[in-house]
Amino acid sequence: MSLVRRLSNETLHLVPTAIETPAYDRPGARIGVVHFGPGAFHRAHQAWYFDEMLKAGGDFAVSAVAVRSGEVEDALGPQDGLYALAEREAEPRLRVIGALKEVLTAPRAPDRVLARLADPSVRIVTSTVTEKGYCLTPAGDLDLAHPDIRRDLQGAGHPASFPGWLVAGLAARRAAGHPPFVAVSCDNLSDNGSRLRRAVVQLADAKGDRGLAAWIAAEARFPSTMVDSITPATDDELREKVRRELGLEDAWPVQRERFVQWVVEDELDADAAAFAAAGVTLTHDVAAFEKAKLRLLNGAHSTLAYVGLRLGHETVAQAMGDARLAGFVERMMRQDIAASLPAAQGLDLSAYVAAVLARFRNPAIAHRLAQIAWDGSQKLPFRILETTAEALAAGRPLERLAVPVAAWMLFVRTRARTDEAITDPMADTLLDLGRRLTGEPAADVEAMLALPAIFPPALSADPRYRAAAAAAYVKLDTDPASALGA
Repeated sequence: MSLVRRLSNETLHLVPTAIETPAYDRPGARIGVVHFGPGAFHRAHQAWYFDEMLKAGGDFAVSAVAVRSGEVEDALGPQDGLYALAEREAEPRLRVIGALKEVLTAPRAPDRVLARLADPSVRIVTSTVTEKGYCLTPAGDLDLAHPDIRRDLQGAGHPASFPGWLVAGLAARRAAGHPPFVAVSCDNLSDNGSRLRRAVVQLADAKGDRGLAAWIAAEARFPSTMVDSITPATDDELREKVRRELGLEDAWPVQRERFVQWVVEDELDADAAAFAAAGVTLTHDVAAFEKAKLRLLNGAHSTLAYVGLRLGHETVAQAMGDARLAGFVERMMRQDIAASLPAAQGLDLSAYVAAVLARFRNPAIAHRLAQIAWDGSQKLPFRILETTAEALAAGRPLERLAVPVAAWMLFVRTRARTDEAITDPMADTLLDLGRRLTGEPAADVEAMLALPAIFPPALSADPRYRAAAAAAYVKLDTDPASALGA
């Protein structure tokens, strides 16, 4: 039996013509982007956008840099940076992405990484390094006690931290008389651009180079962003699917839903048109998009989780197959949550709701409700309760907004009674309280609302909200479908 050949520049021509491959001069494409943290999300998201920009003729080839681990380089280096992206939908689609022209591991090739950052052809530096990669204190300042930051401040050798690499690259550009690159954080942090700016400026200052710190603060741009696309982890099933369809081996394919969103603060200057043409939303109000995502998408997700579990469903797609629940969630999104969101240029709330509902119905992604139900004490205050407090203050209806919270209360009570674990930072407190709930609606709701870490006084002390929560609690406890209304 012959061995399957591996995906690479040499074998790319063997990919079946029905599968899209890079439709541009890949060998001649110039590197204009450095990306830190080339994990699955980047390769399914930003790299796809850069592939679109390369198709349009721009210089957006990517130098992908792993800050520590050599896993991505080991997987994709022999493939010349090529990999397959599978879109998981009822009608799936496969595409070979060519945006990653080189894959580097910073500790293995520090001089090459620094040379890329100093190269004036590189205009954009993007990142998906997770919140930990910013080396921040809980207050949002640079953590000077962080081991990587301490190493960077000692000045021996090459940078250890992600902020350290940015400072080193910006210092090299300033010394050479080149303008700074635009640092585009793509991590799922609110106000991520400002957070990154603060870390980089503070590190430059802590290193004793106040001139560099002032130059970065005055000249460099750190636009905030919002990113969104469900990206399930790569597994053996995906590897086998890709091998069958490509006829080639791919050491690390990635997968996501077809929906993809990238919202970037409009500070890209000459590159703005290319980003916009590739489908990136440019705005001066990223926060409005973040709030829409948090309240509409995440709020609806939590509603599906707790109410769906109460109705016996296991996945988001199954829950959306329940017409009563799907209709309730849509009414809550359109009539209750959308009313709490500010208008913003480029943000069509009605279209966004429709897109979210279509994503929830995707049968190809088994997003488990039990997993979405994790960390309810941390999520509900931002996903549902802020919206509820605003509705209360404005005199808008509370009945639907009370349902997911009441469902969460019953979720806690049920898990406590059956001695099932809860994945939540407040698990011990919640389970202890859940065991003491009697099933008497007013008393149970009063006990739950007395958790100040979750419920603000504006809600917990208001008789209108207490009544709405208790009414939803009764219906969900005795006849869950009746809580969903007509």
